[in-house]
Parts: sequence; structure tokens; C-alpha cells
Amino acid sequence: MSKYKPSALQGTLHFEVARPRATLATEHPLEHRALSILSLTLVVLVAGYLYFVASSILNVMARTEAIRATQAIKSSIGSLEQRYFTLSQGVTPGEGAALGLAPVSKTSYVYRPGNAAEAQIKSNEI
Repeated sequence: MSKYKPSALQGTLHFEVARPRATLATEHPLEHRALSILSLTLVVLVAGYLYFVASSILNVMARTEAIRATQAIKSSIGSLEQRYFTLSQGVTPGEGAALGLAPVSKTSYVYRPGNAAEAQIKSNEI
């Protein structure tokens, strides 16, 4: 016997060494499958997010390049029109006979507006 007597304020500790808690030691029957499904869902969501971010960046880059190409084409067309008007100033009806052209009689011109007449390119930047 020990020489110390237990008092009323002294407590005892009960350790469960022999058997662990049943709720944390056993796996739920669907836990492994649920973890696999959630992991797969997370991977698919991250891959989808990266795909959409990358595609939007590539679309912005392609749009910017297309706008630059359109401006280059507009500049080229403008210079060709300027050259055409410069060259057309020297052409007179008298020179047409020298080229073998004959005047056209009873000519009627019809103007039909269509979609091509109203097409405009808008340059809205993001």
C-alpha cells in the first residue's frame, strides 16, 4: 500500500488502450468511392477552368492580331485607291478611241443597295 491516501478531490484517468474508438477506426463503406469521385470532380473542374482561361487569352490575342491585319489591309486599299485616282486623272474619252474602245449608247445604270453597301468594321477593343 502506498502511504498517500486518495482524497475526495483526486481523480482518476481512464485510458482505453485495449480498444480504439469505433467511430474513427472503421471506414464507412462508401467513403473510398466518395473520395475518388470528389477527387476526380476536382481535377475535371481545375482542367476546365484552365482550358477556358487559356482559350479566352488566345481569343484576345487572335482578335488583336486580326484588327492589326485589318488595319494593314485598309491602308493597302487606301494607297491603291489613291494610285487609281491619280492614274485615272490622265485618262480622257479621246484616249479611249486610241485603245480601240467605242462609246456605249443608251446606257442605264441601276443602283441596288445591299448588305455589302452597309458593312462596317467596328474596332471595339476589350
